[in-house]
Amino acid sequence: MSFFNKAAVFSDETLQFVNPYDPKPGDCVRFRLRVAKDTECSAALHIMSACDYQVESYPMRKTERDDLFDYFTVDVQVFSEPFRYYYGLKLEEEIYYYNKLGLRSGEINPHYNFRLVPGLRVPAWARGAVMYQIFVDRFYNGDSSNDVVSHEYSYLGKTAMALDWSADLAVGDFCNFYGGDLQGIMDKMGYLKNLGVEVIYLNPIFVSPSSHKYDIQDYDYIDPHFGIIKNDGGEVLRFEKVHNKYATKYVQRTTDNENLEASNALFAELVKLAHSHGIKVILDGVFNHCGCFNKWMDAAGFYKNSGEPVGAYYSESSPYHNFFLWHKGGKWPENDFYDGWWGNKNHPKLNFETSPELFDYILEIGKKWVSPPYNADGWRLDVAADLGQSPEMNHRFWRAFHDAVKEANPNAIILAEHYGNHGDPSAWLDSREWDTIMNYDAFMEPITWFLTGVNKHSEESRPHLRGDAMAFEGAMRHNMAMLNIHALQSSMNQLSNHDHSRFLTRTNGATGRLHTVGPRAAERDTNKNVMMAAVVFQMTWPGSPTIYYGDEAGLHGWTDPDERRPFPWGKEDPLLMDLHRAIIRLRREYPVLRHGSVEFLWTNFDFLSYGRWDGKQKVVVAINSSSRPMEVTLPVWKIGISGGYLTERFATGGDAFRETSRRYFVSLGEVKLIVPIHGSIVLTGE
Repeated sequence: MSFFNKAAVFSDETLQFVNPYDPKPGDCVRFRLRVAKDTECSAALHIMSACDYQVESYPMRKTERDDLFDYFTVDVQVFSEPFRYYYGLKLEEEIYYYNKLGLRSGEINPHYNFRLVPGLRVPAWARGAVMYQIFVDRFYNGDSSNDVVSHEYSYLGKTAMALDWSADLAVGDFCNFYGGDLQGIMDKMGYLKNLGVEVIYLNPIFVSPSSHKYDIQDYDYIDPHFGIIKNDGGEVLRFEKVHNKYATKYVQRTTDNENLEASNALFAELVKLAHSHGIKVILDGVFNHCGCFNKWMDAAGFYKNSGEPVGAYYSESSPYHNFFLWHKGGKWPENDFYDGWWGNKNHPKLNFETSPELFDYILEIGKKWVSPPYNADGWRLDVAADLGQSPEMNHRFWRAFHDAVKEANPNAIILAEHYGNHGDPSAWLDSREWDTIMNYDAFMEPITWFLTGVNKHSEESRPHLRGDAMAFEGAMRHNMAMLNIHALQSSMNQLSNHDHSRFLTRTNGATGRLHTVGPRAAERDTNKNVMMAAVVFQMTWPGSPTIYYGDEAGLHGWTDPDERRPFPWGKEDPLLMDLHRAIIRLRREYPVLRHGSVEFLWTNFDFLSYGRWDGKQKVVVAINSSSRPMEVTLPVWKIGISGGYLTERFATGGDAFRETSRRYFVSLGEVKLIVPIHGSIVLTGE
């Protein structure tokens, strides 16, 4: 069986703990590797100190075997600090090593070594969970009495407008409202359950003047426009009264205590309802900056007569003065010489360095919403690496936030937004500041280039990357190496979200934005076969597949703001709806897709394949990105399959998907199959 002599096959995920839980300092961990059966070799585990300079080696013994592999193991008592490790293998006179790059000879690159973080505990429910992101204003209007009224107030030179659910988005969308709310989510909880959703991630829901609500006005309360307005009244703006001092309706709605408390109570009911359906709820935490309408700044003067202390915009002696960084040249009152995130005055950057009160207040907010009576299941942290004026403060705050939230709710998840321009996220992940991240660099970006040839914003085209499976595999290996195994398994794997174009639009390979080519161009020449293949990848790759509301219904859209179109209730794409339900059912049937090992099987231009496996289940996935059928032979021996049959459980292509039980014969550890144009196949074996 000469084909087994190619390489050793083993991975980070094959390590086993002697104790049946995540290791704590001092626990004994069993490390395993597997090598082609009857290969004459010796093996060792090499553990590197935190500084990656000192290496301690542990010889491994051959302790098990099966039809394909010999298994080498060693038990090691783990250290108190995170550490990196790799495997060494000596075959005849050749020395090899194995880390996240696979089997290599030559000099070791420590960046790609495996990592273990003793004492790290990421909630088990978050590992591989199917998530669903909701941009609340655009999901479903369950209570029209809380809708924003046209001309209710003005913001950034625009007047708030209430739009019809079917209206196209405008370029200045931040002050346009469609009426989605928390009651709407509650009304559709059965829909989400039927789809297979296990976790809801809500874009910000706290008091805010914008539809996106990343400019928070009050962290302590749910916006009554999403919640309940018990006491309504006041006036909207008239043409001759455009200053917000006349926006008395908005002031009453968003500062009246009964409205605020009732809205908070409704959120508690939403979480309770979600939990009764077996669904968790994650909130969006925007703590790098607030909004200029925030009661601490109060640039619009909404809180002047509310009993709140005077805002920092109006007085240098405000108790909130040190919450912000002030620049020279400004004068009070109405001092707008403050530091804004990326220079945006509507996003005043919070200055944790000069205000212990602010530091402690945000920690209390972190605890409040994951504690009774609200009981949210965690936080998604907006632009988390930007918080603070220095890296030292950033890490200090997130460590304190982590400890505070976990003390209040040990089962809460802390999931951070992290872009590649901030570098390696492991400094936050391995030091127990964040549990995991939104997986742009090791998911959304590489699969977008491979399947569409444009970037995740639909603003840049690189046709040479479409179908480049080698570039895809290289990007995935490089960026996955930055994630410990727990972060990888719970990472938020999205095809679309509120900051990027819809993936279905990306399938047309075009570039553009709403203001340059208009909304209809986002819908032209799209390819549902490519979309379906992407969904298959999303649901079978390690991590938590996260559906952006409406992707399952066939929503199109350019990048911000066009990707925030209202959900097309009554006009859903039936093929994509059925596809999502079916592939999520398959995912639940095969827990290996949540926690199993992953191995690339064979890649070629326009084609990639990989296997998922554990001790009980095996899954093979093949994806063809080309415009022709592709006949391939896959080396399934890499995931422990030597013979017998594999069963086709799912396939896409030809403007359809199918759930079948077609069988494929495995000969000498290889299986032959034909993958349809822009299609995918999922095979299973026990």
